[in-house]
Amino acid sequence: MEWFCYLDEEKVIEWRHWLHQHPELSFQEVETSQYIEKTLQEMGNIEISRPTKTSVLGIIRGKKPGKTIGLRADIDALPVREEADVSYRSQNLGVMHACGHDTHAAMLLGAAWVLSQITDELSGTIKLIFQHAEEKNPGGAQEIIATGCLDDVDYFYGSHVFAPMDSGVIQTISGPCMAAVDELSLKIQGRGSHGSMPEKSIDPIMVGASIVMNINQIVSRNVPPLERVVISVGKFISGTAANIIPDTAELAFTVRTTTKEMRELTEKRLREVIDGICKAHGATYELLYDKGYNPLVNDEACTALAKTVAIKLFGEEACKDALPQLGGEDFSYYLEKAPGTFVFIGGGGFDEGCPFVNHHPKFQILDKTLIVGTKMYVGFALEAAKV
Repeated sequence: MEWFCYLDEEKVIEWRHWLHQHPELSFQEVETSQYIEKTLQEMGNIEISRPTKTSVLGIIRGKKPGKTIGLRADIDALPVREEADVSYRSQNLGVMHACGHDTHAAMLLGAAWVLSQITDELSGTIKLIFQHAEEKNPGGAQEIIATGCLDDVDYFYGSHVFAPMDSGVIQTISGPCMAAVDELSLKIQGRGSHGSMPEKSIDPIMVGASIVMNINQIVSRNVPPLERVVISVGKFISGTAANIIPDTAELAFTVRTTTKEMRELTEKRLREVIDGICKAHGATYELLYDKGYNPLVNDEACTALAKTVAIKLFGEEACKDALPQLGGEDFSYYLEKAPGTFVFIGGGGFDEGCPFVNHHPKFQILDKTLIVGTKMYVGFALEAAKV
C-alpha cells in the first residue's frame, strides 16, 4: 500500500515511551495533552483545538470528497504503582499507564503522521480524538461530545490493546461488545449488642451475608442463561471486635450487563432483594446506585469494514472473532451518536512475555504491536471515508 512508506515505527515507539514515563490521572492530563498538541503541531496539515481542558482534537481535511471519520484514543492513566521491568518506567510515583492508553495515543499519533502526509489523496475529513478521563465515571467522552465538535462525524473507530492476546492479532465483534458498568454502595443500619446477647441485636453482618448470598440467585434464576450479567461484591466492612455485634455494615457491588433490558432487570431485582431482606430482619438501609458507562454496541457494517481492513492489512489468520467483554468503556457514547466499531489488538501474549492483564502493576505490551494499531487507524479511516 502506498501509504506504508509514511509509517514511522520508531517515532510511534518514542511517543509511547514518553507517554508511559509521564502518566497522569483522569481529568488531570495536563502535560499529556500538551505533549500531544505539540506533536501534532510539528506534523503540519492538522487543525488543532482543545475541546476540553485536557483533551485534544486534530482535524485532517482530505482534498477529495468523503465521509467524516472520528478516530479515538484515550490518554489517561491509573492510580497504580508500576512494577513492570522496562527502561521507560513511570516517573510519577503511584501513577501508571496500566491499561495501555499510552499505546492508544501513540498509535493515533502514528496514524496522524501518515494521514497528514497524504491529504492530496485523502477522502473526507478525519477527526483525531485524544480523549481524557476514560477511566473515571462520568468519563471524558460525554464532555467532548457535549461541545458539539463531533456533530458531523459519520463513523467512529476505536481500539484497545490487551496484553494476554498474541501480538499481531485483531479481534472484531458485531453487536454488544463491552458492558454497562454500574456500582452500588450499601449501608445497612442494624442494632448493636454484646456477642453473648444476639437476641438484643439486629445483626447487620447477618443481613449483609444474606444479601450477598441472595443476589447471586438473580443471575442464576432471573437472567436468561444466554445473557451476560455479572454481580460481584468487592467490599464488605463491619465490626470492630469478636464479642461485639456491630450497628452497621457497608457493602459495595459492581454490576455488569450488556443490554439495556438486562441492566433494567438486574437493577430492579437488586433493589427488591436488598429491600426485602432488610425489612425481613428489621434493618434499615441507605443505597446509592451509581450508573456508569452504557453498553458498548458495535455497528454491524462498521465492524465488517474493520474486519475487511484487518484481513487486507494482516491476513485472515490474524483476524479473529471476539467474545463480548464485561469491562466498561465510554467509547459507548460515541456509538450512540453515530455508527462505529471498537476492536481489540493483541499486545504480546503469554508466550511472548506479556502475561499480566490490563490494570496489573506489571502490565506491559510489546513495542512491535504499536504499528499494528497504527495501521488499523489509518486503514479504517481511508476505507470508511470513501463509503
